[in-house]
Amino acid sequence: MKLISMRPGEETEAEITEMEEDDYERIALSGRFAFDWRKEKGNLVYKIRLIGREEVLGLISLIDVPKEYRLHINLIESSVDNRGKNKLIGRIPGCLIAYTARLAFDKGYAGFVSLRPKTELIDHYITAYGFKPQGIGLAIDQKVSQALILKYLSR
Repeated sequence: MKLISMRPGEETEAEITEMEEDDYERIALSGRFAFDWRKEKGNLVYKIRLIGREEVLGLISLIDVPKEYRLHINLIESSVDNRGKNKLIGRIPGCLIAYTARLAFDKGYAGFVSLRPKTELIDHYITAYGFKPQGIGLAIDQKVSQALILKYLSR
């Protein structure tokens, strides 16, 4: 998958891997993330970083809901220097969401992913990633998940 460096506008190879035990403390001490990711240890937590670099650029915490055939995004965050209009690297959340969609296919959930965002972010998730209102949250289905995988993971 590719991330985009916003300064020169060039693409950079990235990888998503599962968090390791020592990552949680390192992230907490870095001051680069607003949330306390140690609270997510019971979930499936993944990190995105540039290949060959240790610096974590973004994180996603997932809850597997097998009875409902879906993965639920419990928390998603880009590092402080990679969010907003002045971010250094783009496409971080898109890659993490697309990775979740791929995992949802791998688990036999037909790409079904849910999310319950803060009210002020609902429109962003709908317009940027194709989420649709579903109950008290948002969700993407097979078709949207396939499109996200193609857009963010197939470069």
